Amino acid sequence: MKIQLLVIGKTDKKYIAEGIEEYQKRLKHYVNFNLNIIPDIKNSKNMSSQEQKSKEGELILSKLSKSSILILLDENGKQFSSVEFSKQIEKMNLASYKELVFVIGGPYGFSKDVYERADRKISLSKMTFSHQMVRMIFVEQLYRAYTIINNEPYHHI
Repeated sequence: MKIQLLVIGKTDKKYIAEGIEEYQKRLKHYVNFNLNIIPDIKNSKNMSSQEQKSKEGELILSKLSKSSILILLDENGKQFSSVEFSKQIEKMNLASYKELVFVIGGPYGFSKDVYERADRKISLSKMTFSHQMVRMIFVEQLYRAYTIINNEPYHHI
């Protein structure tokens, strides 16, 4: 199975980029993982939030194959504990999905088209985090999920 994290805009905080890089290295032992960055929309300051969501949505959808399972990281998504999330990853792995694509949207969320294409929505917390922080938190949780699946000591219950 291949897992892709699709994000809008580059990570500009060095300490966050370093954290993401660390967990990406660790993930390579378990799964084919790729962080795919969609460049920020040009002239977005001259666009309405709807126009920006629509443009970002087009770019997000263009990165998917027909068989991709699209999972949105969304404040209204289902919340899981780390153990529950690991069980979800394990189920999707056993279901022989070729590619899971997790997406962190732009500042205004997702377009209607992206929501309609989505297979699932998950929320990392009831709290709000910066889009930059969510990247690192998600990659760490994905790594944690694989250590749980493999009964490794990283996650202490």
